[in-house]
Amino acid sequence: MAGLFDVLAAALRAEEPVALVEVVEGPAEIFGAKLVVRPGAEPVALGSLGDPDLDRVVIRDTLGELAAGLSVTRHYGPHGEARARDVGVFIESFARPPRMVIFGAVDFTAALARVAKVLGYHVTVCDARPVFATRARFPMADEVVVAWPDRHLREVGPSLGPRDAVCVLTHDPKFDVPALTAALTTRVGYLGAMGSRRTTLQREERLREAGVDDAGLARILAPIGLDIGARTPEETAVSICAEIIAVRTGRAAPSLRDADGPIHRDPAGVPSPA
Repeated sequence: MAGLFDVLAAALRAEEPVALVEVVEGPAEIFGAKLVVRPGAEPVALGSLGDPDLDRVVIRDTLGELAAGLSVTRHYGPHGEARARDVGVFIESFARPPRMVIFGAVDFTAALARVAKVLGYHVTVCDARPVFATRARFPMADEVVVAWPDRHLREVGPSLGPRDAVCVLTHDPKFDVPALTAALTTRVGYLGAMGSRRTTLQREERLREAGVDDAGLARILAPIGLDIGARTPEETAVSICAEIIAVRTGRAAPSLRDADGPIHRDPAGVPSPA
């Protein structure tokens, strides 16, 4: 048993995803049996719950829960049968922090990076312009990368998953179109793009010209953020992060993408130019 916890501790120190599985309900002979599951490792799992078929099914389900960053209790039959409750196992996921990649070293980026860090994200700011993408401007970010968006996503894209977010704040077709088309090839759970409604429509035309279909456009939340009347960079950052939470949890929320009319109104209710 000490070997299992040694492997678990090593994975945690290395900030690698790992899960500890323990039988918490079931026959006395397997109660407390444990597995340590590590995606991409060899072997993927160490330990046993007492039955090879149960191990196989639980390992499969644990990899799915770990990818989503969830800790849950699941029930099975004695040999891993579905829709049975003979054996209950607790899957405790130790997932890496979710990642947010922000493209565009603009005024709103610093505010978004600060709010994302409060929510526990590992934040990367990426811009191809070295004069703007500097550590001095974005000290709150975990990484500041000088690179074209599509090139950076070729490097990190395969590791992005449903818990991660890509936010495109550039307002410049030569940056945002490559960023969005590259992000659409990943499994990232949230993909948003800043811009007025006019900018969004023009960008959609360019994306279609780049080969993006209706399904791809539907993945892009643009204009980015919830329709909460945000105006300042800080308020906009809150609206973006609130939308990310809503997408992740599957809750209905008033997205700017689904609203009509101007994005901004002054306190008297008069629309500002879209």
